[in-house]
Amino acid sequence: MISAGDFRNGITVEMEGNVYQIIEFQHVKPGKGAAFVRTKLKNIKSGGVIEKSFRPTEKFPQARIDRKDMQYLYSDGDLFYFMDVENYEQIGLSAEQIGDALKFVKENEMVKICSHNGNVFAVEPPLFVELEITETEPGFKGDTATGATKPATVETGAVVYVPLFVDQGDKIKIDTRTGEYLSRA
Repeated sequence: MISAGDFRNGITVEMEGNVYQIIEFQHVKPGKGAAFVRTKLKNIKSGGVIEKSFRPTEKFPQARIDRKDMQYLYSDGDLFYFMDVENYEQIGLSAEQIGDALKFVKENEMVKICSHNGNVFAVEPPLFVELEITETEPGFKGDTATGATKPATVETGAVVYVPLFVDQGDKIKIDTRTGEYLSRA
């Protein structure tokens, strides 16, 4: 059990039959009245975000989230297949379970599969990936004074905005959390 006074970002708790992850928290001590904890909670299954206040003494069971490294094998229609590299067990996940988590992940790369009580609810890609640009327009000389960017399609099919000096065939490093270009690889 964890009390609301011990809330920290990233902690997962079970409340009202759902599992929530704490995105933001703030301890508030008003001049009058008792202190309370104001939080932003994300429902890890539906993805919805709610705001809620708690007394610091309220207690909640902490949810156990299992994160397992698995290799992304391939997609077949609406199913995506992953393999546990320790025992070679394979699982198939639907497009709804995955969302857009794999837009920067190539086949045979490692990802983290997040589950609660055996139910998979999310796929976490690696934080940074290196991908090759398959299609982009050429940059024009003299356009670089303002730090302009142009759209580029990478080998997974995702579109990333890159500086004008980046050309087709270049390998680039991308932050998968924001989808931003970081550097040439």
